[in-house]
Amino acid sequence: MAKNKRELPRLKALKLLSTLYRLKVIQILIPLAVIGLIIWEGQAEFRRIDWAATLHVLRQIEPSRLLMLIASSLVAVAAVGGYEFVLRRHFRLTIGRWTTFRIAWIANTSNSVIGFAGVAGAALRTYLYRNRGLSVPTITAIIAFLSTITMTGISLLAWGGIGGLFPIDAVVRTHRWTLYAVWAIALYLPGYLLFQRTSFYAKWLNRDLPRMNPSTIVASVLVSVAEWALAGAVFWMIGSTLLPDLPFLTAMGIFTVAAVAGLVSLAPGGIGGFDLIALFGLQALGYAPENAAAVLVLFRILYYLFPWLIGLIMGVFEFAQNRQKTAETDEDAVEDSLNGWQRLWEFPGQHAWISEFGAWALGKLVFLSGGVLLLSAATPGLLGRLEFAEELLSAPLMRLSHQLSLIIGLMLIVLSWGISRRIKRAYQWTFGLLCAGALFTFTKAFDFEEAIFLLFVALLLYLSRARFYRIGAPIPRERMAVWAATTLLIAYVYDIVAAGTVPQFVHRIPDNRYLHLILNPTEHTIAVVTGLGVTWLLLSLALLLRPNKITARGASAEELDQVRDFLKGARGNLLTHMLFAGDKHFFWACDGRVLIPYSIIRNKFVVLGDPLGDPALISSGIQECQRHADLYDLEVVFYQVAPAYLPIYHENGYRFFKLGEEALVNLSTFSLVGKANTNLRNVINRFERDGYRFEVLQPPHEPPALERLGRISAAWLKGRREKSFSLGWFETAYLQKAPIAALLAPDGQAIAFATLAPSYDDGRTMSIDLMRHLADTPNGTMDFLFIRLLEWSREQGYSVFNLGMAPLASVGEARAAMREEKLANRLYEYGGHWYGFKGLRKYKEKFRPNWEPRYLAYPARVSLPVLLVELILLIARRPNKRSKGEAERAEQ
Repeated sequence: MAKNKRELPRLKALKLLSTLYRLKVIQILIPLAVIGLIIWEGQAEFRRIDWAATLHVLRQIEPSRLLMLIASSLVAVAAVGGYEFVLRRHFRLTIGRWTTFRIAWIANTSNSVIGFAGVAGAALRTYLYRNRGLSVPTITAIIAFLSTITMTGISLLAWGGIGGLFPIDAVVRTHRWTLYAVWAIALYLPGYLLFQRTSFYAKWLNRDLPRMNPSTIVASVLVSVAEWALAGAVFWMIGSTLLPDLPFLTAMGIFTVAAVAGLVSLAPGGIGGFDLIALFGLQALGYAPENAAAVLVLFRILYYLFPWLIGLIMGVFEFAQNRQKTAETDEDAVEDSLNGWQRLWEFPGQHAWISEFGAWALGKLVFLSGGVLLLSAATPGLLGRLEFAEELLSAPLMRLSHQLSLIIGLMLIVLSWGISRRIKRAYQWTFGLLCAGALFTFTKAFDFEEAIFLLFVALLLYLSRARFYRIGAPIPRERMAVWAATTLLIAYVYDIVAAGTVPQFVHRIPDNRYLHLILNPTEHTIAVVTGLGVTWLLLSLALLLRPNKITARGASAEELDQVRDFLKGARGNLLTHMLFAGDKHFFWACDGRVLIPYSIIRNKFVVLGDPLGDPALISSGIQECQRHADLYDLEVVFYQVAPAYLPIYHENGYRFFKLGEEALVNLSTFSLVGKANTNLRNVINRFERDGYRFEVLQPPHEPPALERLGRISAAWLKGRREKSFSLGWFETAYLQKAPIAALLAPDGQAIAFATLAPSYDDGRTMSIDLMRHLADTPNGTMDFLFIRLLEWSREQGYSVFNLGMAPLASVGEARAAMREEKLANRLYEYGGHWYGFKGLRKYKEKFRPNWEPRYLAYPARVSLPVLLVELILLIARRPNKRSKGEAERAEQ
């Protein structure tokens, strides 16, 4: 027994790790932890670097040499596409060579920059190949093969380091763990060749497709060797440009050990691990820290960042041709065809966010454009250009251009979010600012390189102008705070860089020759503070004055009259009466023949219940609503939908989460006869014997009666806030819309009440709404009230009485239920101290209802846990307070 107790925490820990792994959390946390450890270990080394001097070193590279380095880097990156061509031949893919090259470039460059453990590359490849008709097993085999073959090249280079071909002693002596890492990577190649011939590989990775033949293996290994060797050659070329007399073999040795460290870190592009080890290796050769840092910065820019920018540009055009999102049926087919091991390699390729890559890429290009403008403003131009600019332009004009470049750079950084969200006004602002930025950075110091880049991004935006169709997007306070903090941080970095990059030659120039464009540190600080103020002011005005935004106001009396007229010719549902609470908004689809009530929370367009109207038009109404919400970058979700319309929601791309079950009492069969109803009969007899009376108050209700009920409601709430959206609340105008059932004490004073909610379905269904009572009422008060309500409803000709929802009832009980539903089931079983889930269902069960499920319908791309939290916040939101005039009109 004691042993079992000791083992229990260990089992729980293993279960937690297993859950985190399935949720892909560990795949992200491990690289982040390793990066954090590397930064912590190397912080002292990074502090030794004079980053201002590093920037000066980079500025002194000759243009012809820089072009040669760029060309070499692009050739090295292009070599990575050789894998795709080898697999194209092996699988006999009917894809053109240029298309194959584009897919390889987009996937590889994005994976190098943002791909934790290969996630980004796998996702992009899956999406791009699926759009070209490749089968899922083939795509999975390609991704699995690539993820295992790419390390064979560095494994071969590691053998070169171990064998003495590439000197690695200078690095491994200072960090002994790198020697073990080099040996581990060196053993990868022979281990892979053995593993590739096993049945496990054929069954789980190759999915019983044709086994990779020896020629494919050899060709792929040669491509891998070329990939790593060319990357090392680029590292050496950059090093030999900035570091005199750097031997090629020595540079390859440093590169090999640094690349191994980067692989061990699992970070994108080996960032952190690669840089720290390479920095140690170059300094061990006697080179200055700032020069070594300049080599790493330039290597990152030319081999990673610049090719990624080209990949982003390719992605803009590539994804512009594939804007149609993957249907849910296709996603289900993909998911069903994969085994567990393949899903690991395929994740998250079928997630719909990847189809937004084109707009996302444009947004990142705009962000980088803002960064280019700020970097150009922070670092002075070349001396010859500055002298020529002073002769041609006036100093005030050049300083004005500097200030405007700073403001435009900050604005572009913020507007990049609007570009990623496809907002039309963001496109208009950004296009104008890019053109203006190109002009001002040119007149600042004839920085034509930056101007050309900005104009090129502007051209890409113009070519993609049809994609910017959204009127607006919700901007929550959290996002505004993030962007404010981001601009502050960027401005702070700008100030540090600008203050530290005043070149030394300025101090040797005579006073009469001083270049007025080069600002001193104080002037830079004033410029950036002014730029921040102007940027925030302009963006705040644009935000406040933006037109056609969806407002959060409640329904007016005229809109409620329109709903009332609509319901004269259309059937309602169990939630229809909540529309008259006044907090919902109404979307009219199909020329006013379909009514969709909704509220907005963050970026969710939450519809209450099923759309109302002609059943034949419901699907068209949903699609029209989706198009309308998309104009504002909102996701349409449907809350508490009935089973009847689930096929329609499914056809329109929705998934489902069971919210619980609704208790519907069949009044024609409801009876107190029988042994099972003894307790209910005893309640009736006791309350009648003690003189309690039941009565139903019909509208319009008298103010004194509502005042008494208001005191009961306030006592029941005990200071708690009223809920809204899917629930009614105590408001005079709302209560005047329906009858109220009251329980009167022997002295004639009301001690409990329940408001009723008709379903507007030709008098078939009546529902309970608010249920409130005093704290000192007798035991069984609500039982007595419910029984009399059921009997009264039957006498009035109703056939069904709705007792309301039992949240999370029967959710997640099936073995194959969703993870989220299983979690909800745990909450239902053990969350009684938060909310009486089981007790509520058990209480309603005594009235023998029929239980009908209710669902949440949501798009596949929406995060369900986040959505559930947002719905809780929506329901808990304080009800809108109507003005006195609106309340009077609503009561009429």
